[in-house]
Amino acid sequence: MAPPPLPGGDLERAVLEAVWELAEATARDVHDRVGAPTGLAYTTIAKVLDRLVAKKLCKRQRAGRIYVYAPAIAREKVEQATARSTVGRLLGDSPRPAIATLVDAVASVDPDLLDELARVVAARRRARRGS
Repeated sequence: MAPPPLPGGDLERAVLEAVWELAEATARDVHDRVGAPTGLAYTTIAKVLDRLVAKKLCKRQRAGRIYVYAPAIAREKVEQATARSTVGRLLGDSPRPAIATLVDAVASVDPDLLDELARVVAARRRARRGS
């Protein structure tokens, strides 16, 4: 199964976050939450919502003269795809030095996370071996 498409930047991500939080929203609702506070035009938010529909991250349904937008994909799926993409870019073609740096960074944030990381790695190895 192919990973879901990702929002194409901070604005698409902010608009998608607003739709997730509201569950159903009009372009006006999203503009009030995302566009107005940052000085963006209503039409900019409407265009971003159209892009999210084209990417199948949102769906829309006509309600009279307006569209009502809803998430088309769970937040968790997009967050997993974003994390995979970020880690892939971080690791690049030569992952060993990046992995060592990542482990150091995890240890500096929360040493207990290293234990969790070890448990996850062990579980993946067991699953790969089929035991």
